[in-house]
Amino acid sequence: MLQPRFSATTAVLTTALLSRVRAHIKQGGVIAYPTESCYGLGCDPRNRRAVMKLLRIKSRPQHKGLILIGSDFSQLQPYAAPLNDAQWHKISSSWPGPVTWLLPVTRKTPPWLRGGHKSIAMRVTAHPLAARLCHAVNMPLVSTSANSTRQKPARTYAACVKNFGKGVLVVPGLIGKRRQPSTIMDLMTGAVIR
Repeated sequence: MLQPRFSATTAVLTTALLSRVRAHIKQGGVIAYPTESCYGLGCDPRNRRAVMKLLRIKSRPQHKGLILIGSDFSQLQPYAAPLNDAQWHKISSSWPGPVTWLLPVTRKTPPWLRGGHKSIAMRVTAHPLAARLCHAVNMPLVSTSANSTRQKPARTYAACVKNFGKGVLVVPGLIGKRRQPSTIMDLMTGAVIR
């Protein structure tokens, strides 16, 4: 797949690029896109084959589960069990932002997303481009760092093109200023996982 031309001064999601991203995701493709601290790999969370492709690219075992990001909670809500007011207040005060919450899943949440867990990791992203992508495709995206297991995450468009070649559509843009990955917290226990 031909990668879009990009320089730091032209990091713009054009209508044409958004159309390509929508079509690529609809066809079960994997994208790389900027997030708060690094580039992420993403795909349609409902498409098992796309998720399996992403896991192969990353060399990540399925049992670990994945993170979903959305432009707002309504995109994530179908994957999480209903929350009470206190739980909602706890998570909503940290969103949008770099806090990923482990939330209890619904029975409909696919096992290829949650892995061997009864919870799923979710975040309403604070990265404007990542949020715009989720909004444009009208769904949450799988979000895992753009790297093979045990390698450093890619932090630039050029590194993603080099690392993933034609197998991944790389969306041009700049990562956020955060140096560490998102904090992961368990809603039910209050434990900080990462």
